[in-house]
Amino acid sequence: MLDIFQQLKSELPQLDEFMSQQIRALTQHPALLLADIVKLGRQVYFRTAGHDSPARDRLKAWLDKELEQAKDYYHKHFFADMPRSALNVPIIPPTYSENSPLKNGYEILNTFFDRIFEKYPHVFAFGEDVGKIGGVNQAFAGLQAKFGESRIFDTGIREWTIMGQAIGMAMRGLRPIGEIQYLDYLIYGLEPLNDDLATLRYRSDGQQKAPAIVRTRGHRLEGIWHTGSPMGMLLNAIRGMYLCVPRNMVQAAGMYNTLLQSDEPGIIIERLNAYRLKERLPDNIGEYTVPMGMPEILKEGTDVTIVTYGSCVPVAEEAIGLLEQFGISVELIDVQTLLPFDLEGVIVHSLAKTNRVVFLDEDVPGGATAYMMQQVLEVQGGYRYLDSEPVTVTAAEHRTPYGSDGDYFAKPNAEDVFEAVYRLIYEAEPDRLPPLA
Repeated sequence: MLDIFQQLKSELPQLDEFMSQQIRALTQHPALLLADIVKLGRQVYFRTAGHDSPARDRLKAWLDKELEQAKDYYHKHFFADMPRSALNVPIIPPTYSENSPLKNGYEILNTFFDRIFEKYPHVFAFGEDVGKIGGVNQAFAGLQAKFGESRIFDTGIREWTIMGQAIGMAMRGLRPIGEIQYLDYLIYGLEPLNDDLATLRYRSDGQQKAPAIVRTRGHRLEGIWHTGSPMGMLLNAIRGMYLCVPRNMVQAAGMYNTLLQSDEPGIIIERLNAYRLKERLPDNIGEYTVPMGMPEILKEGTDVTIVTYGSCVPVAEEAIGLLEQFGISVELIDVQTLLPFDLEGVIVHSLAKTNRVVFLDEDVPGGATAYMMQQVLEVQGGYRYLDSEPVTVTAAEHRTPYGSDGDYFAKPNAEDVFEAVYRLIYEAEPDRLPPLA
């Protein structure tokens, strides 16, 4: 670096004083670190912008090399860089036949877990009420009697311990599914996920792994302590884990199967209000997978793209039915996983077609919708396709009040989505639609 600086000083006499200062900073530093050298080099590179100099070309080549090496040295083993990554699990779609029965959502999961516990003797499940009664939503009903109390068992009411037990079992080569009864309670077990599980592979330089699966349920239903959707909190706390947000139990089962075939940890948040909704049981339950980081286009459209997940998918579908009465064509995308997020640019490709986007969920304002917006507009470069401002539709800032009325007025509903999309289209094309007000 000193040689490069001296060459720059010689080639750019108009910057003689500046380069002399940088040379002194380089040679007189009491305890020079690589970061100090790179910092000085980058500042010199900025200052010499617009100057044609072979030494500046040398400086750029040196900086590019060091920054690339630092990226590999300091950022590797954080996410999805192992042979048994969830991203490498083969995609097997669910299959159906004329005889595929309609089942309640919890029965879909119950059948799936039955197959999985039969297939993998190293899979365990535990949590509050998971064992004897089969879980508060019955996904493990009858399975403790079939597979034994050592594999499916109850725990005390302490989420920290449940998560710690899952991490320890996973590090010993087992495949634990640690259940947090409701998403609202995950905050009590968040610290070991944040400090230990999400960082394990990174801080051990890829030498350790703990492929624990955290099972929980959340989003809308009723009850102030049972209907939370603090996705922004999770997004900022568990980088290094997968965050899966299935829209139904068929998708949830596929996500469990994907994670079970990988060596990486993840959280799957089932829809609290979908356990008794009817779904067709796939013929290949226990075999099909759902890809991580791959959104699914549920409905194609041309006027606007709605990006959502989980319990807000049916909300968006209801709103689309209302919007179609006014000739508004909506493309609906289910992100499926928030971590990782849309690895192949499905959403930005849709935005390039519709030129308008609405991000919908039931986190607080500025929560996961802000994250999705940043990913699409900044990371994917979607800003260049916008013809209208991007819109977010979220829940209120407070917790959901008790009762069905509380759910309607505190969580985003189909009418909220309708108004947001309608006003977006009306602003762009006022001659196309009658004014709402």
